[in-house]
Amino acid sequence: MRITILSVGSRGDVQPYVALGKGLAAAGHEVRLATHSAFEGFVRGHGLDFGSVGLDPFEILKEVIPDWHVARRHPVRLVRKMKAILGPVIDEYLAGCASACQGSEAIVFSPLGSAGWHVAESLRVPRVLAMIQPLEPTQEFPSPLVPQALGRLRLLNRSTYTMNDLSGWIFSRSLVNGWRAKTLGLPPLPWLESPQERMRAERVVTLHGYSEAVSPRARDWGETTHVTGYWFLDGSGSWTPPQPLARFLADGPPPVFVGFGSVFGHDPRKLAKTVVEALRLSGQRGVLLTGHGALDGTEVPPEIHAIEEAPFERLFPRMSAVVHHGGVGTVGASLRVGRPTVVVPFFFDQPFWGDRVARLGAGPAPIPVSRLTPERLAVAIRQAVSDEGMALRAGEIGRAIRAEDGVGRAVEVLERVLSAR
Repeated sequence: MRITILSVGSRGDVQPYVALGKGLAAAGHEVRLATHSAFEGFVRGHGLDFGSVGLDPFEILKEVIPDWHVARRHPVRLVRKMKAILGPVIDEYLAGCASACQGSEAIVFSPLGSAGWHVAESLRVPRVLAMIQPLEPTQEFPSPLVPQALGRLRLLNRSTYTMNDLSGWIFSRSLVNGWRAKTLGLPPLPWLESPQERMRAERVVTLHGYSEAVSPRARDWGETTHVTGYWFLDGSGSWTPPQPLARFLADGPPPVFVGFGSVFGHDPRKLAKTVVEALRLSGQRGVLLTGHGALDGTEVPPEIHAIEEAPFERLFPRMSAVVHHGGVGTVGASLRVGRPTVVVPFFFDQPFWGDRVARLGAGPAPIPVSRLTPERLAVAIRQAVSDEGMALRAGEIGRAIRAEDGVGRAVEVLERVLSAR
């Protein structure tokens, strides 16, 4: 079957879908991954066909992230800013999505790639929503995209999902409805019925690419919702540490990993100084990931080694603890190898995952980057490397994750759903 996977966003948003695509290709399907041109080499390098949807995710993030903390308290301001940024290029993006999906016999799309739902409707082919966060409405916890303190008001939990869906729909409704009419030949959607609400009414099958050991399946989800396990992109089995890193690892006890991904809008040098001082105060050696731009590794003492990149599944087992921004993939990678995890969330769903790690007992309470100080981070690092109960709990979760085959389970569900349709 010819399957197109439509996923947009940062590298962390796209990588799990590359893993899913490889699983489908190994099962005998023709798979195209439709995403940004910046990731074409990455996608083709893993043997998948590529389709471009336009847009530069890095330029968009550079515009949005600096105002994120203010915008969270003023959602209307965030919507206006997003409209100003995306308005001039949204037509090109939607046209790219439609073009990249032509010839598909089924479309799998991420929440950010929900244009795939509209295109599948126009092509009259099956469509499946695949997500890496628990964005299916539930009464058990609030949307991962809102402050998690709202979870204390349990009766409001389900409404937080509706609020998120409608805020995005109000911003994009006129543009999307115009595209549906002119390009796809489809009728417009109503004012207050977001595409997400229509998907639920249609009982669109949803896949969740994370482990139930980290975020259990909500009891009020229906039978069309599946939690499969993480979609890990492995394949670095032959990797060995470069000589400088190998010498550093052999020179002393296991260090603490610190990396914050491709976070924009923060001073990399200032953030690195905070981390260096925290490691000094905690008495720990460290490995600093600098290759994605969040941290500057030009001024580090001998007790810290800076690297630009390394496969997490090979590096993290050599660490005593892991400190990161709380992206879903990095949370999965650190817990998979049973390492206590310190989350310093910046935005989006990262506070949710930091809260989950702490509730599981696999790491200290998250430290929002707006409250990050060397002293606070040092306390968290000391707890992560010395708390035996935390290490045991992280190890238990790691064993549960390693026992799962998230990609294999997702492929199994997809094949069953698509064959039935």
